[in-house]
Amino acid sequence: MKGANHRVIYADNAATTSLDREAWEAMKPYLLDQYANASQPYSFARPAKKALRDARMDIASCIGALPEEIFFTSGGTESDNWAIKGTVCLSQREGITEAVQPKQQRRKIITSAFEHHAVLRSCQAMERLGYPVSYLPPTREGIITPWTLRKAIAEWEASTGKVEEEASGSVTAGAVGLVSVMYANNEIGTIQPIRELCEIAHAAGALFHTDAVQAVGHVPLDVRKLGVDFLSASAHKFHGPKGIGFLYIRQGVSLVPYLDGGAQEYGLRAGTENIASIAGMVAALKKSCRTLQDDISHVRELEQTLLQGLNAAGVSFVHNGAATARLPGIVSLSFPGMDGEAILHRMDLMGICVSTGSACDSQNTQISHVLQAIGLEKHVAAGTIRISLGKDNTPDEVRQIVSALRKICT
Repeated sequence: MKGANHRVIYADNAATTSLDREAWEAMKPYLLDQYANASQPYSFARPAKKALRDARMDIASCIGALPEEIFFTSGGTESDNWAIKGTVCLSQREGITEAVQPKQQRRKIITSAFEHHAVLRSCQAMERLGYPVSYLPPTREGIITPWTLRKAIAEWEASTGKVEEEASGSVTAGAVGLVSVMYANNEIGTIQPIRELCEIAHAAGALFHTDAVQAVGHVPLDVRKLGVDFLSASAHKFHGPKGIGFLYIRQGVSLVPYLDGGAQEYGLRAGTENIASIAGMVAALKKSCRTLQDDISHVRELEQTLLQGLNAAGVSFVHNGAATARLPGIVSLSFPGMDGEAILHRMDLMGICVSTGSACDSQNTQISHVLQAIGLEKHVAAGTIRISLGKDNTPDEVRQIVSALRKICT
């Protein structure tokens, strides 16, 4: 990427990606000429209506869903908030009375300790309203195991069952209302066993949400095979525009409307649709799905060039996350005894963009909650950076990253 005075090596693709040229071209007509409100009945609005209809069909075909299961949002944060709060608060919307509310509060939310903050803080908001939440610990490799989820559900069902037996002599089924586990971690890239976790949740009578923001457009995804009830996605993670995303809601599952007002998004999210950004998101996603296998192979080769180059240069580092169950391109490296923030700024002076962790937490100089959750020692975690490579990176850029880290860390 060319900067004002020098060429920048952009290696922070997990934070955001460049807008694909095809996405930009798809957006332009709806910004300049076909700018009508899709809700209007006249003929000038027909192109916008068609774009909206086609967009649902195209996204659905990319993830194995039905068009009517795709709901447009402002991005991953909104999708996560809606899935969690909309599920938990549904009972109140359907008329649960104050007299039975304590029973409803015992329907637990289960998530992981190293989710994106959009999930964690949504769950914390529900906790403040009296809904119990469990935060599952990942393994050192960054995996939420099926055993961990089964144990959490069994313990909660046992405790609520005891209360119910004491009160009425019977156990209430479905003591857990929602399980939310991200498809892949945004800092260390580990991919979770979502299908197994989803089956466990469903067996307990719970709905299942996955934040797939980091995964959509980068690995094959099929919501039917996964079995999930909700899936969050954000366009700017796969070379679409910022400020647009979608939430997959399985047919037959109910959610409280996120925004009240007009009848857009089947009456569940009011507001005039952002047709231009939706068109850009669809173009970027279709291209990502079309070139998926080639992009995965390219990025995996870049990873190997990076890791082998660092080893050959004699740089001492810890590679965080699972050995194989990882997203392509996300490389979390810890340099014991170093300061990650200092590494980031020195690389920036060399024209290289990396992260110390999640970009959403870039102003927080504390050790990230992800590294804490996997039990990384403080002196190791303090020297951590995230290098996230994308399809536009080149082997020469990776060699320059290796050279920069050799100068900084040896």
